[in-house]
Order: sequence, then C-alpha cells, then structure tokens
Amino acid sequence: MLNQKPIAPFGSWKSPITPALIAESTVRFGEVLIDGEDSYVVEVRPWEAGRSVLVRIGRRAAPGAAPGAGPGAGPGAAPDAAAAAALDGTDVLPATFSVRTRAHEYGGGSARVADGVIYFANDADQRVYRAAPGSVPVPLTPPVPSGACRYADFELDPGRRRLLGVREEHRRGCSEPENTLVAIDLGPADDARDPHPLVRGADFYSSPCLSPDGRQLAWLSWNHPNMPWDGTELWVADVGGDGELVQPTRIAGGVNESIFQPAWSPARDLHFVSDRTGWWNLYRWRPESGGRKGSVEPLCSRSAEFGAPQWGFGMATYGFAADGRIICAFTASGAWRIAALDPRTGGLVPYELPFTTLSMFGGLRVESRRAVFVAGSPTQPESLVELDLDRGIAQVLRRSTGIRIGPEYLSTPEPIAFPTAGGEIAHAFYYPPANRDYQAPTGARPPLLVLSHGGPTSAVGSALDLRIQFWTSRGFAVANVNYGGSTGYGRAYRERLEGQWGVVDVDDCTACAQALVARGAADSAQLAIAGGSAGGYTVLCALAFRDVFRAGASHYGVSDLETLARDTHKFESRYLDRLVGPYPAARELYRERSPIHAADRIRRPVIFFQGLEDPVVLPNQAETMVDALRQRRVPVAYLAFPGEQHGFRRAETIVRVLEAELAFYGRVFGFTPADPIAPFPIDNEANLPAPTGSPAGSAAATPPPR
Repeated sequence: MLNQKPIAPFGSWKSPITPALIAESTVRFGEVLIDGEDSYVVEVRPWEAGRSVLVRIGRRAAPGAAPGAGPGAGPGAAPDAAAAAALDGTDVLPATFSVRTRAHEYGGGSARVADGVIYFANDADQRVYRAAPGSVPVPLTPPVPSGACRYADFELDPGRRRLLGVREEHRRGCSEPENTLVAIDLGPADDARDPHPLVRGADFYSSPCLSPDGRQLAWLSWNHPNMPWDGTELWVADVGGDGELVQPTRIAGGVNESIFQPAWSPARDLHFVSDRTGWWNLYRWRPESGGRKGSVEPLCSRSAEFGAPQWGFGMATYGFAADGRIICAFTASGAWRIAALDPRTGGLVPYELPFTTLSMFGGLRVESRRAVFVAGSPTQPESLVELDLDRGIAQVLRRSTGIRIGPEYLSTPEPIAFPTAGGEIAHAFYYPPANRDYQAPTGARPPLLVLSHGGPTSAVGSALDLRIQFWTSRGFAVANVNYGGSTGYGRAYRERLEGQWGVVDVDDCTACAQALVARGAADSAQLAIAGGSAGGYTVLCALAFRDVFRAGASHYGVSDLETLARDTHKFESRYLDRLVGPYPAARELYRERSPIHAADRIRRPVIFFQGLEDPVVLPNQAETMVDALRQRRVPVAYLAFPGEQHGFRRAETIVRVLEAELAFYGRVFGFTPADPIAPFPIDNEANLPAPTGSPAGSAAATPPPR
C-alpha cells in the first residue's frame, strides 16, 4: 500500500515541534495592562535570555516580520500569516530594561500605565522607574544593594502625585523581609526619595486600590502561616488630607476566608471575590452614608470559581464596563469562560468565545467597552485577546507563538475524571499520541508521561502547549493532572491536600496512570512522571513510595521538606504548616514524607534539572538527592544551569532540558529519538533496566505515612 505510514516505535517519531522551535519562537505572557485605547502585555522572551519586555499592541499590523517573533521553523511548521499580523507590537522601553519584580520571588504586578506614562520595576536593580513617552526611564526609588527593596502592585494616586504599592524590604540581620504598603513620591524633582510607609505590621500585603474620588484605599493583608488562598483580610481606610490612612477597618476575610482582588466600581462600591461559601464568588460592599460601616452582599452565587490562587501580584478576574455590567471570568469543570454580570439582578450571561483557559498572571482588564486578557484553547496557544463587550466579538492581538503546526501533528486533550484513594474523584487532561507520519507496531501501547504541576496550589488547563505537543508528536501519551489540592474545583477539593502533601498528590497521579493503563491507553512498563517545583516533589515521592512509574524527571523539585521549611523565601516559609504540619513540632512527619530519607526505596532511574540561582528550591535539594542515588547505584542524571532561577527562562536551557529528558526516557524505555541530542552523563548507566514489553499492572509499594 503506497500510502501506508512507516511503522516506528512510540517515542522515536520525528516531529516538526523541535526544542529550538519552542524556545526560539514562543514567548510567555505576563501581566496585561490597559491605558485608554492602548493595550500592553509583558512578554518573557527566551531568546533574549528571559528578558521581560513591555509591549504596546497596535491595532493594525505593520508590514514585514513581526517584532518579538523568534527565528526559524522546522518541517511541518510554518509562519501563520494571521498569527504574524497578530504579533504586531512595539517594545516601549530600552533593551537595557527588563520589567520584572522579584517580590515574593514570583513577581507579578510589575508595571502600571496611565496616560502613556509607564511606571515599572526593573529586574536588574529592583528600583521603580517612570518612563514618559519618548523619554529615558527615570528612577523613582533610591539605589540600594541589588534586590534589597522590591516593589509591586502599583496604584496611581494622581491627586497626591504619588504611586502606591507593596514594598518587600530585605534588611541585614532580620529573620525575614518586611512587607509594607508604601507611597512613592512623583514630585517634579525626580530625586528618588525613600518611599513613605502607609501600612505595616502584617506579614504580607497586596492589591492596594484607590476609590474613584481618591478618598478611600482598600487593600489585602494576611499573616503566617496562611497563604493568600487560605485566608486574607480586606481592609478599607479613609485617606486624610496629608495622605495618611485614617481608621483602617476590616471589611471581610479572616483566617479561613480567602479574599481576592478588591476593586472599586465607578459608583464607589467596593467589590471583591470571597470563598466564604466554598467557592470564590463575587461580592459587593456598600458603605453607609458618612461612615466606614456597610453591608456585604453576594452578586452571583454559584458552584464556580471567580477567583484564583494569588501566586503573583496584580491578578484580576473582573472589571467594570461603561454600562454598569461587571465583566468577569469564572471556571467550572476545568474550563474558563468570560461573562457579563448584571449587578442589579445577578444575571450572568457568558460570551460565546472559543477559549477554555485564562492566564491568571495576565489578568482580565476591562476599559469601558472592551476587555483584554490572555487566553487559549486546545487548538490555540495562549494569545492576547481583545473582546468588544457590546458586539461580543473577540480579536487576537498577539499570539505567544507565530508558528503554525499542522493539526495532524497536534493532540487534542480529553478532560478525564477518575477514581482515586479514599473514594474520591480526581481530574486530568489526557493527550493521546498524534503524528500523521507514523504508526506504531501492531498491539503496542504508548509510553505515558504523567505531569504533576507546581504550587502545589495551582492548576493546569487545556490551552495548546507546544511543550506537551513535543511529547505527543513523538509518540508519548501525556496526562496533565489536577490532583487534589488543585484550584478550580472549589475550596473542599483544594483542602484535600491539607496535611496530605506527598500522599494525595501521589495517590492521584498514580491513580491517573493506572486508569489509563486499564483502558488500554498506556503501556504499564513505560510509565514516567515529571514535574517542576512542588511537582518535582510529587515525582520523587511517587518513585520512593510507589512502584508504578518506571522513570521520573524532577525539575527544580523538593527532596527534603525540612530544608524547604528552613531555607525557602518568606512567602512560602510557612506554607508547609497546612500542607504537612507545623514545623518543628511535626518534624518526624517531615522526615517520613521527605524522599531524601527514602532514597533507599527509589529503584527507578531519575533525571534532575536545576537552576543554580533558584531562591525558592535551593540547588542543594537536587544535589543531595542526586548524591544519595549515586551512592545507591541508581541510574541518575543531573543537569544544572548557571544563571537560571525557579523556572527556566533562557532559550538554551529550554532546548537542553527538552532534549535531555527525551533522551533519558529513550535510554530507559529502549527507543532511539529521531532528534540529534548532545550526550550527557548518566551515573550508574550500566544499571538501567532492560526494556520490557507490556506486563500486567504493577503492585503498589508501601505508601508514606498519612
């Protein structure tokens, strides 16, 4: 038969989705901003060493190549003319600046634009700058040792000529940084004065927002051991004639109520998102005449999430249209939608849009009759989208990649729910192998790569992700798991992980793999698990406390919970109190749940990837684990990257990681990748198991203590 596809083992298929294509032609979007008719977005560009670039988006494409698009496209991948047009935009700051704050290490809320003037935090020195149109950026905060003061979440107070924001101050000799709300002077001298503290005393602050008349300020605060999705407090204060805050009053929130995104409507009603019912829903606070007391009322009560975990500053899921409607985003059953909410009736009317995911770090911004946000779908990569609120028409302003991959090389995700431990149900997106050019040998089942996301309080969606398609187009099946503890399924699902980190997440990832094996969608002898950060911890726990996965890849993952509790940054320094237990009181449980103390149980090959400047999960987490496995003669590989932090931003790193992980699985599962890959050492390589067929499902080993 002339049209018969060549037969090749899973994993060995040649794909047009190359590591270089991903790294050099794809940006990661950060925050979205609106200023009148202009839209802005922060782009993280791997080919510029991970620089964060603020781009102003024009409404019409300029002729020629799209600025910001990376070089090159392989066979089967071609520039999309529509995508190239959508990629039109202008870099608005000199190339010596990178718009990024390191507050909380995860950043966000790094810029503000008003009347064409840009206020932003610069990555190199963490100072705040002002850039007027056509002018060189001018510093607004004084020079300090690099990173000693970090700023985020800016709010303009034009009547008092100041910029409000959050400051994270790292002082020598202090046990942890001090967080405060501050006012940054915008006086005519631009003499970079020390910011003036407005509120201090809580461990954390975020989301300062000024009422339309400038008379009141609202903000969020929370204290150890809470994370913002556990419990925050919403405060309101009057702003006195001297700019100081008068009689702060707590409006909502507490230790077990998470408040998200306070925002004032044009009518001076304060809105916010609360999970007091078990779901993040929208509420409104109306102050009584002449005072700060008022009433809180729900606007749209339903079993859906109108908020998200506040991993970064500047996050937003709603805004106010000119006609009084609230334009909001919500998620249910793993899919996001944009809708118009009538605050008078509670009526919620979704827009019919082709998107299923919304970037929380980008946020949803609303200006009069339009909304701008970053969204994607199974057939569209993350894109900057403008929505005409009156006509309901969405226009893509800019795509995260200008490369078009033929649909016959793309795998469409299937949302799946499966039974897991304790009679619970967990969730994932399953991607089957997809490549028009190959077929597998008769009766063969594909290797399965189970992905465990970071956080662990986070979630994965279904937007087109070339890093997943990298695997599926080579013959892997992929399961992207939203294990218990993930967001988007209500507070009860989120709290499944409390006291159970290293157990519930491992149960759910294991159950997902076994469910797919049972339905014939994966080879039980070729199961791998991979994840970054908290996901890397799940990887190592799964290999130590179960005997289901045959290989693992830990990307800057945790191996020692005690070290994480003692050495990590302030934002997450008490995170484990809820996930595991208070430390050091629960020290024995920390040791029992730490893979480093169970290295003798790990028999499967592992590859580690680590940034050497990671301030969240320090390199010693990986290095200690690698040394333990080397001594036990377990096959192990370790690739470390100078200059990389928590999450990889540089093109050369992204390429190397994808290639090395593929080659590693090839060595373990017995296939030869079609890609040319530079060699790297695997310690104890002679102890790699001989590739096997498709035996029956594996029995679980002893689970960790619960």
